[in-house]
Amino acid sequence: MSAESHVHTVAVLALDRVIPFDLSTPLEVFARVRLPDGSRPYRVVVCAPTPEIRSRGFTIRADRGLDALRDADTIMVPGCAEGAAPPTPEVLEALREAAARGTRIASICVGAFVLAEAGLLDGLAATTHWVAADHFARLFPKVDLRPDVLYVDNGHLLTSAGAAAGLDLCLHMIRRDWGSAVAADAARLSVMPLEREGGQAQFIVHQQPPVPRGSALEPLLDWMEEHLGEELTLAGLARRSEMSERTLGRRFREQTGTTPLQWVLRARVRRAQFLLENTDHTVERIADQAGFGSPTAFRERFKRVTGTTPYAYRSAFRGRAA
Repeated sequence: MSAESHVHTVAVLALDRVIPFDLSTPLEVFARVRLPDGSRPYRVVVCAPTPEIRSRGFTIRADRGLDALRDADTIMVPGCAEGAAPPTPEVLEALREAAARGTRIASICVGAFVLAEAGLLDGLAATTHWVAADHFARLFPKVDLRPDVLYVDNGHLLTSAGAAAGLDLCLHMIRRDWGSAVAADAARLSVMPLEREGGQAQFIVHQQPPVPRGSALEPLLDWMEEHLGEELTLAGLARRSEMSERTLGRRFREQTGTTPLQWVLRARVRRAQFLLENTDHTVERIADQAGFGSPTAFRERFKRVTGTTPYAYRSAFRGRAA
């Protein structure tokens, strides 16, 4: 692609109750890009199915209608706030036609719901904001959901997680189009690091693992939460619950959606997150308090779940919970 022969058109599709930050991200990032000769390789337009679109607290007047999708080289689909009207058949068909032409289509945050509704993500890996991941998985079982990553690139179909991950995705696309030097310059203008890769996990705040109140597992789960610092094995948990290992595993999956040992791992990571955010304890002490056994095991398992190191997590989140 050369700047002289083609200016790449990015169409940002605004739908009902579009999230302002998701909408502004591609507008700001792509519009700032400059090539070494000073030229601007992207033209950014806002399009919508109607002349005006509601957002949070204000109304947006779109540059163009859905016809803009026919001319676009890239289509960006921002997320919409809760309570938004579902995408119209005309919107879904326009996206399908664009995909059939080979147009690059990318979503930010819960914009992935629109792509999935159009059937574009069936059989593909995709991501969305972790808060909406369970709902997405229930609605679109044909999509290979990857809820722990920043973005997924399938070539002409890309999805990203939360708003910050949308920035990562835009920079990734610029790097694909024009190389690392141009993307690094765009990152500096956006005050963003270029180093975060798509496979890095979202910084997920792991909530209390689900405890089905009133179920036969409730006493066991409460006991497990209180004894995370001890060695917990499937055999030991089965004996305590007076079930076979097989029966315990089946009931765990039915009532919590995971296995006993995965439940323990998530609970330990959540405890470690709290300690990293709210204390000055060393990694060694936190490893012991959270039940990881050794600092090495703690670092490895913490990174596997969160996608980052305990040190990096503490640097990013220290003091927020307090």
